[in-house]
Amino acid sequence: MQQFNYPTTLLYGQGSLTEACKRMKTLGFNKPLLVTDKTLVELKVVDIVLKELDKVGITAVVFADTHPNPIEDDCINGAKSYRDNHCDSVIAVGGGSPMDAAKGIMLMATHDGPMSKYDDAKGGDEFITNKLPPLIAIPTTAGTGSEVGRAGVIILKETNNKTIIFHPTMLPVMAVLEPTLTTGLPKHITAATGIDAFTHALEAYLAPGFHPMADGIAIEAMKLVLDNLETACIDGKNIEAREKMLLAASMGATAFQKGLGMIHSIAHPLSSECGLHHGLANALVLPNCIKFLEGANLNNDQTSRIAAVQNLFIDRKKNKGSLSESCTSYFTSLGIHFGLKNHNVSTDQIDLLSTKAFADGCHQTNMIPVTTEIFKAIITEAM
Repeated sequence: MQQFNYPTTLLYGQGSLTEACKRMKTLGFNKPLLVTDKTLVELKVVDIVLKELDKVGITAVVFADTHPNPIEDDCINGAKSYRDNHCDSVIAVGGGSPMDAAKGIMLMATHDGPMSKYDDAKGGDEFITNKLPPLIAIPTTAGTGSEVGRAGVIILKETNNKTIIFHPTMLPVMAVLEPTLTTGLPKHITAATGIDAFTHALEAYLAPGFHPMADGIAIEAMKLVLDNLETACIDGKNIEAREKMLLAASMGATAFQKGLGMIHSIAHPLSSECGLHHGLANALVLPNCIKFLEGANLNNDQTSRIAAVQNLFIDRKKNKGSLSESCTSYFTSLGIHFGLKNHNVSTDQIDLLSTKAFADGCHQTNMIPVTTEIFKAIITEAM
């Protein structure tokens, strides 16, 4: 086990969970609300965490009613459980959905609703004034990186849009990167979540603005994905590959403090309107978005950044032509089946998806500006 700080304390490697539970006791976690989902309860992953907590004398209250794309009611109901059981802290166990829901629960346990009041795009962070309970994040997938993020993404009642709720105090005090909790992840989820980590790093690296620390972390995260995701898909019990993918996910989310881009702006409504897994949504439109950038009038720095990512594929003998073509080939090798129409997305939804993509704030830090018509053309091509 190793420890990193960026600034969340990351416990990394086998033994991280055991060490984390000891530290939770020291931090005063006496009755935490453990936020997870029903699948992880059924798979007995939650039992593993509960047993480690029990060894140090911590009894957690389990809240497992979270949706694959968390909704506002998840946060409201979880906050009620937190208050009714007189909890003092929060532990998130799962992928990005339980971790995002946990952040929403922290907010709603200490603040009045509705959650739309706290929409980051509308300056909602200024209304987050009460102290939030401490959060420990234990990811069971290697993708979202929410374990090192200061925000949660929740589908709000008023709009049915994925909405960012942000505040520095939402940052987990500790992230527990325990690879043994990810070894049972199915291949298709391993692939989709791994591509999500890759997308975070890619969009952060391509985002405009001066942030060399984020750029360096983003490049290293993409290297880790390209070197380890295929192995993790083929041999799910390969601990080294699982470890490296967990680290890549945390690094990708650390890097995207620089910004994201148009890929995420399309992926968000694909989840909220069509129910697609977030990582899969990213995978299905990423090559089309990169193809658009390759055909745009880019400056020298922008061109060199796309070339730098392509060189990562060339160095690993995964080059299949342009960067968009290399990504298509690589994702296909991981089992991604392209074509939005093959994932229950209808052509009747293109206009709505395009409008919601443009309303999404992620494209504000896209490499170049985009319009609703550009989104429409890309989504249509991705069908």
